[in-house]
Amino acid sequence: MNYPEIPLAQSILQLFKAKEIKHIIISPGSRNAPLTIGFTNDPFFTCYSVVDERCAAFFAMGIAQQTQKPVALLCTSGSALLNYYPAVAEAFYSQIPLIVVSADRPTSKIDIGDGQTIRQRNVFENHSLFNANLSDEASTENDVLIQTAIHTAKIKRGPVHINAPFEEPLYNLISTPTYHALIVEEPSEKEEHNLNTVDFSIINHAAKIVVLIGSQNPETISKEHIDFLANLPNVVILTEINSNVHHSKIVANIDTLITTFSENDFKDFQPDLLLTFGGMVVSKRIKALFRNYPPKNHWHIDELRAYDTFGALTKHFTGSANEFIEEIRTNILIKPSDFSQHIQQTMINRRKGHEAYLNKIPFSDLKSFQIIWNHLPENIQLQISNSAVIRYAQLFETPENIDVYCNRGTSGIDGSTSTAVGASVISKKPTVLITGDISFFYDSNALWNNYIPKNFKIIIVNNSGGGIFRILPGHSENSTFNTFFETQHNLTAEHLAKMYHFDYAAATNEKELEMALKLLFSNDSQPQILEIFTPSKINRDLLRNYFSSIS
Repeated sequence: MNYPEIPLAQSILQLFKAKEIKHIIISPGSRNAPLTIGFTNDPFFTCYSVVDERCAAFFAMGIAQQTQKPVALLCTSGSALLNYYPAVAEAFYSQIPLIVVSADRPTSKIDIGDGQTIRQRNVFENHSLFNANLSDEASTENDVLIQTAIHTAKIKRGPVHINAPFEEPLYNLISTPTYHALIVEEPSEKEEHNLNTVDFSIINHAAKIVVLIGSQNPETISKEHIDFLANLPNVVILTEINSNVHHSKIVANIDTLITTFSENDFKDFQPDLLLTFGGMVVSKRIKALFRNYPPKNHWHIDELRAYDTFGALTKHFTGSANEFIEEIRTNILIKPSDFSQHIQQTMINRRKGHEAYLNKIPFSDLKSFQIIWNHLPENIQLQISNSAVIRYAQLFETPENIDVYCNRGTSGIDGSTSTAVGASVISKKPTVLITGDISFFYDSNALWNNYIPKNFKIIIVNNSGGGIFRILPGHSENSTFNTFFETQHNLTAEHLAKMYHFDYAAATNEKELEMALKLLFSNDSQPQILEIFTPSKINRDLLRNYFSSIS
């Protein structure tokens, strides 16, 4: 086996192997050659070549999202590194472990006019959990920095950055390492928990408790603990599509419940205690509700972080959701209440209105989502892009055996397809990406790799522009809006599909969509794209009328 001649590269390779960082996503370049050669020559590592660094970073994030283990990124020096930043920020807020390794010019070459050279040290400082700025020569100090970065990514679940300067020659190989890295023991992954400080008098005196569960991985909270909470008469559980929680008594469509609330309804729903689990929340309406009608107490339960999303946070309990709910189950006094029953009855009425309205509307974005959801197969992984797509998806109830993911850390459209592709490489379930046209075209380089499984499918809802801007306040039909907000276009994915060897189908009405979906989910011989063309101008009114019609 061959090793890079440069000792610093040998150190990084040895430590990544010792710490079991297995997946390495490499973007080609020269300055990172010592590490590229080392990683690809060792069968321990699973290496992927992704040319576009922005796509590579989201691809890596998709793998880390599925494995919940750190995934490494490797790039050359210069502006290549900056293209990782969107995914680094997303990983930071979504608590996904990434290890960015950037090759750099030697310190003496920075800011003297040398080619492909920028100030790489601490470039992700605002959105990385640790920055290891290595010195030019291998040393025990560098070894400790490298391992601190790896340990931080594992324990604190987020992105870290290792910047490694290499001097030429870069391609020389040797048969035996000349440097042996110092391996240090990993710190314990267990954080200090404070669940023993729960004030049960607040819980036991609360007539109305709302549990809001944000973005989280499947099976994060056990069915047993969800069942316990859902059956408490004074508890209402609100979830979103990417909460991956299911129960007959939960409210899985928040906006459907609260959009048409009156002033009295808002006051009646205002909780004595708000419990939040998971990550970022999609629904803008529930954020507005709790900001305008804040709970008396807001407790967030997370092993690492708590965001004061509603300006009402009174306590951050560090621990797992299951541990916290078990504490409640052991100590709670069940309080008689009609709070849960009232909300459940409201949702029964909302669902009837939902079905009645959707069955009478014309072909549109909303109608397309109804048809898609009626045809989703069992046991798939659903990746959903941002903007209008995730908001439409929130209106439908997703079967329990479908896992749902969306990049809600920064809520950007920039890497939805790349994340889905990375996730599909690892997932044991077939992957279906539902995306909008702007999101798809923005990230079309996501398809530029050799790792896409044959059962990977993309459904594009193409309404010829950024449909989200027609839904949001401020819409006005003029050239400025059409060009600079909606970004109207006449693009289709047909030729991209052909270039990247995807099967392609299109649908322009209900009948075509029904037939196309049946074909889409019955064929796994080739990756597929189904593009749904919907009219752009009726979607806003149909969505507004939806909420008024179901109340």
